[in-house]
Amino acid sequence: MHLRDGPESYSTVAQRYAHLVDKGEISDDPAQRPVVAALDQLIDDIRAKRLQRKSSALGWLFAKNRAAQEKVAGLYVHGGVGRGKTMLMDMFFDTVPVRRKRRVHFNAFMADAQDRIQKHRQARKEGTVREDDPIPPVARALADEAWVLCFDEFTVTDIADAMILSRLFSALFENGVVLVATSNVAPEDLYRDGLNRQLFLPFVALLKRHTQVMTLDSPTDYRMEKLNRMPVYLTPLSAETDRRMDEAWAAVTHGKLAAPDTVTVKGRQVAVPLSAGRSARFGFADLCDAPLAARDYLAIAEKYDTIFIDHVPVMDQTRRNAAKRFILLVDTLYDRHMRVVISAAAAPDQLYAGAPGVTEAFEFDRTASRLIEMQSAEWLDDWSKSHLTQGQDGSSKTAISNL
Repeated sequence: MHLRDGPESYSTVAQRYAHLVDKGEISDDPAQRPVVAALDQLIDDIRAKRLQRKSSALGWLFAKNRAAQEKVAGLYVHGGVGRGKTMLMDMFFDTVPVRRKRRVHFNAFMADAQDRIQKHRQARKEGTVREDDPIPPVARALADEAWVLCFDEFTVTDIADAMILSRLFSALFENGVVLVATSNVAPEDLYRDGLNRQLFLPFVALLKRHTQVMTLDSPTDYRMEKLNRMPVYLTPLSAETDRRMDEAWAAVTHGKLAAPDTVTVKGRQVAVPLSAGRSARFGFADLCDAPLAARDYLAIAEKYDTIFIDHVPVMDQTRRNAAKRFILLVDTLYDRHMRVVISAAAAPDQLYAGAPGVTEAFEFDRTASRLIEMQSAEWLDDWSKSHLTQGQDGSSKTAISNL
């Protein structure tokens, strides 16, 4: 969720949590309370460590020696999606009194680490650095930049990452790094069924030694509640509508990296301007002004569960081809029972302004009816239920895990 009040007036996570409860922005969830307390205890531990470092010059030397032996244990919070893990970690990150801190998606962090390791190896070949092993200097550099690391959506899928995690994080922890992470899975379930997983297992033991592992198992899926309250058809077109579309996209794709993608259709590449997980975002022109056909829309519907379409205009005979494609697109998404979020220049029954007797006008009556149905609570509830039990690839998954 978006935390609208500023964090600067709160010295604890509990204070900010209570304030948001009082404002009615969040519910007071008993399942979240232990995590709130653990985050505040961690903040106290971090404050104590900072005080050790900032004591007198001679005291600082002794404190530094103690800190090397008495490292601060971080926190690893796992549980189902939509239970508030990210919200609580954001509160911690805003509140913890540390300048050198970093909140980053785990995959982005590992991509950065891998790039640094490669650069060190290249520098070693060129003779500009002396250390053969790139892990210690990379860990030192990362720790110098941020000694409190916050990872959202901690997951391990890449074998290259899996093979270096134990050594990299051993070095990070030796440099005093404190880790706070959220994940959908317990540490022992990370990289499950991954290639050469036995080489990854030392990292699991390391993670458990250097973090307190907690389960956040609230019965309420707050993300789904929020999404169910969001409109899926926004009109008229305006800066405010664009902002609300961006807000809906952020909620749907929460915690996932968004990037351009492609869908392959009979050897051709159909561009996807933005995708994250099982969600994709297009402009109207991308889907309806481009020379796409039924099989292209079917391929998109097979790859994604949720489609965003920005800036649908009012159409008439001057945009006949685009109107035909839009009709075909809506038919495809309707038949596949997709969730669709649209910003449009007019209500569904006013999107076609052509002559009333032409074929497109008759076909658009069906399109408007379907767009209205796809906004209904029944439609969205059916979508949620279908994705709660069965993913389109045939695997069992939760609704939110596809977002």
